[in-house]
Amino acid sequence: MTSDLDIIIAGGGRVGFQTADILADRGHDVTIIERDERIVSEIADEWIATVIRGDATDPEIIEQAGIERADAIAALTGETGLNLAVCLAAGELQPAIRTVARIDSSAAKTYTRFVDAIVFPEQAGARVAANEIIGSDVQTLADVTGNLDIMLVRVAEDAPAAGKQLTDVRFPDGTLIVSDDDGQQVARPDTRLTPGSRYVVALEPDVAEEVMNLMRG
Repeated sequence: MTSDLDIIIAGGGRVGFQTADILADRGHDVTIIERDERIVSEIADEWIATVIRGDATDPEIIEQAGIERADAIAALTGETGLNLAVCLAAGELQPAIRTVARIDSSAAKTYTRFVDAIVFPEQAGARVAANEIIGSDVQTLADVTGNLDIMLVRVAEDAPAAGKQLTDVRFPDGTLIVSDDDGQQVARPDTRLTPGSRYVVALEPDVAEEVMNLMRG
């Protein structure tokens, strides 16, 4: 997946809201479906995403959220059965969509027969949910302390930084490219950002979107 995705999140509670916040900070377009009017009002006040009030298992509500153009849907409510139902309904309406479900048991690996990925936010947190929604091209280490993100980012073929040396790319303050393209050395000024290769990147959250634009396009 690329860095400018249309993502639907079912469930605007703590996990869903935090996941949406992370994804929005990375430059993705997020739509939240939530059936609780109070939670809908609270989310709308934060201005981080489009919010639709309704039942995410209802095909009309999913269509209203833009399922036909969505790249991924994540069902992150506190109800495992509901999350699976949302993902199955979304898959019927848009077979190519990536589906991610929050599961309440770490022994539930068999659910991967029905969805592309499962998350256990009580153990891992919203960052892991965000990573599973996006896929493998950008991964954040979930156990990083403080406010710093450490990511493993694959450089896209048509990204502005692709093929350039670090000295020729104007990364924003608060960014550090840590590794070279094979992970064997610390990055140097003459390190080249090879398209298709992955680099360890440390950054402050408020510059994440700009960095993703440079490395992912």
